[in-house]
Amino acid sequence: MKLSINKIFRGKIWLPVTIVLLVAINWLGSQFHTRLDLTNEKRFTLSGSTESILKKLDSTVDITVLLTGDVTSEFKKLSNSASELLANFKDYGGNKIQYKFELPGEGLDDSAKANVFDSLISMGLRPTNQQVQVKEGEGKTQRQIFPGAIIQYAGKSIAVDMLQGQVQKNVFNSDDILDKQSLNSAEALLEYKFANAIQKLTQKDVPVVAYAYGNGEPPYGFLPAHDVFETLGKNFIVDTVNVRSQPFINPEYAAVVIVKPTEKFTDDDKFKLDQYVMNGGSLLFFMDVLYAERDSLQNGELITYSRDLNINDLLFRYGVRITTDLLADKHCDKIPVEVGSVGGQSQKQLLPWPYAPLLQPGSDNVIVKNQADVLGQFANSIDTVEAPGITKTILLSSSGSAYTLPTPARIELNSLQTIEDVTKFNRKNIPVAVLLEGKFSSMYANHASQAQLDSLKSYNLGFLKESTTPGKVIVVADADIVLNQVSESIGPLPMGMNKYTKIQYANKDFFLNCTEYLADKKNILDARAKDYTLRLLDVQKTTTQRSFWQMINIVAPILLVCLFGLCYQWWRKRKYTK
Repeated sequence: MKLSINKIFRGKIWLPVTIVLLVAINWLGSQFHTRLDLTNEKRFTLSGSTESILKKLDSTVDITVLLTGDVTSEFKKLSNSASELLANFKDYGGNKIQYKFELPGEGLDDSAKANVFDSLISMGLRPTNQQVQVKEGEGKTQRQIFPGAIIQYAGKSIAVDMLQGQVQKNVFNSDDILDKQSLNSAEALLEYKFANAIQKLTQKDVPVVAYAYGNGEPPYGFLPAHDVFETLGKNFIVDTVNVRSQPFINPEYAAVVIVKPTEKFTDDDKFKLDQYVMNGGSLLFFMDVLYAERDSLQNGELITYSRDLNINDLLFRYGVRITTDLLADKHCDKIPVEVGSVGGQSQKQLLPWPYAPLLQPGSDNVIVKNQADVLGQFANSIDTVEAPGITKTILLSSSGSAYTLPTPARIELNSLQTIEDVTKFNRKNIPVAVLLEGKFSSMYANHASQAQLDSLKSYNLGFLKESTTPGKVIVVADADIVLNQVSESIGPLPMGMNKYTKIQYANKDFFLNCTEYLADKKNILDARAKDYTLRLLDVQKTTTQRSFWQMINIVAPILLVCLFGLCYQWWRKRKYTK
């Protein structure tokens, strides 16, 4: 054997044999390959739900990423992460995943490029301005980029905004300002955003979500609730259910959304909600238990007092209680306040408004992980209470500098012009939104009326004292989170946008994540659970040790080459001298 191998390498056939071996190795590598993810957070490993979606594709998914070309280093990093992710997608989806990177409008004249940009904006992508250098020595110019992608499947398409969920400023001026932490969070959410879009395009059975009314909730077409209906309509099949008049709530609904009821829930209303949960249904409450509207501040003050909705007993049974206090937080949004007049013209200034808290993720739950601040308005706090078998998870909470104000209370705009007592803001992480999961027990287990039992029986439905399967209920003690402001010139603004500062917060992401978590049986939200550790350079060290490390990087390689040359010459001289 040894002799035959020597003959091959000494003869004339060694070259073709080597070529054949290299081709065979490359072919095997292309057909059978794997990768090792050595990162602590497993950032290059796809979640099980994502792998399942990719392996079940029955047709080609075309992905066009619009983030490429001459971009800043932060966006270049985001683009590279998207490229690595899609290559990973292709490993599982094979030829069913096709992707490319292109610059929107490249090579077109200004008019055609403007049409392309308008089309992308209409699809939900937001442009971002950045400075780029045209040519060496010619200075810089502004250029619009679209940090997003278009995913197409079977004639349908979805736009993926890579920056969605991160706080963006001056959206209508296309001048988004994002810090490194926000871009890092955007990078961590890439898998979820792409996988979620592919799932929505390829799924055969779209969940049905019901919008409940009958207790004074905003009706369809109500402008401040415009984004609620639009968001639900784009992601689910939407039905409506009148809790007051309909005899029961269909247990086939994947979730029921209740937004800002203003009228009392009757005992029969609560009975229908309770039995829906007992049948495995999921409820999403956005509640305002106080009369407190910012429009009332036009007169300079308002009185907040309790709005008795008669719902706390049901929520108490499930494990929470919404208090009738008012949350004030130093980490808050700004509103315009008149601070004086000059020449008969009133002068307004944007001042922090502690009753518009910027709520933060209260846990690492997939609903809120890697999510930016959510804008609240006259929020209440939530207490968790004992409920056997129910797991409680805080989704949103205040910052570390907050307090609660008992009501009734007088709120005055003039108070913003005085120095707030810093000792008041002495509480932290006050819960505002809570997720409840488990097997719920009915509030009517021992006192359902005969009329209620007969009503169920007439529709061939049985009364349940406890839920048949684990259920989910989300309670948010601020309905204004999902209502949008209305501009006199533009109309309904996106959910979570301040119409004065044009800053958009992550309210829409929070609303959509909550609804998807309750309605999605495949748990695609698992892809949101990734941790991306942001490993930044120490700014102080990079300043003080800059020269040292420059010397190491420039001089050390030269010295190593010279040392190798000297050693090689010494070895060669010694060898041939003998």
